[in-house]
Amino acid sequence: MMDYVVAAVTALLLIAGALFALSAAIGLVRLPDLYTRMHSASKAGTVGSGLLLFAAGLYSEDSVILARALAGFIFFLLTAPVSAHLLARAAHRSGYDLGDISVRDDMAKR
Repeated sequence: MMDYVVAAVTALLLIAGALFALSAAIGLVRLPDLYTRMHSASKAGTVGSGLLLFAAGLYSEDSVILARALAGFIFFLLTAPVSAHLLARAAHRSGYDLGDISVRDDMAKR
């Protein structure tokens, strides 16, 4: 009975992770400029890959592998948004313009 519960939870995590990864991929294709694309990739991509990693760790039914998967998920949560912010800041400083749909530039020099 417990195997079915683990399999069902793993399946739900895989589906949720795949949906987040799909939304990140759609955001990369559909969003208008570098900054919004990076937002999509860093937020939805991080959660999607983290859920997929957690599902793999859970399905292994080994506490050491699950602990490594959780550590990887925490690493994703800590590093991806910071790196996306730094890349966006570097792009802004190098002169990459915002998309036409953007209404405000908080980092513009006054």
